[in-house]
Amino acid sequence: MRRIALVTLVVDDYDEAIRFFTEALGFRLAEDVPRSDGSRWVVVEPGPHGAGTGLLLARAKGEAQAARIGDQTGGRVGFFLHTDHFARDHAQMAAAGVKFVEEPRREPYGTVAVFQDLYGNRWDLLQPAG
Repeated sequence: MRRIALVTLVVDDYDEAIRFFTEALGFRLAEDVPRSDGSRWVVVEPGPHGAGTGLLLARAKGEAQAARIGDQTGGRVGFFLHTDHFARDHAQMAAAGVKFVEEPRREPYGTVAVFQDLYGNRWDLLQPAG
């Protein structure tokens, strides 16, 4: 079996990013390990017990990486957070201050709304159809 285990998300600050993903989005902190170069290996996951692909929160090093914070996909939706209960998760995220950039809508593939993470990266909150 093969699967994508981690996707890197370039961030400005580890602790700020951890707070957003764990408190506003309900992810769990899977790993936070200091590294010898002063960086940290920080992984957050959307589900319990490693369910789903994790995000490696990587603090930007240098100007080129810092310039990518919040625009890793050129303004497109780059991340897709699936849910089994759209209304519940949408309400919880909105109450936690998550910025939704559109109203929820029904599409043939499911119920969806675009939101931004704390840096402006665009995400779909998506409850797949069926």
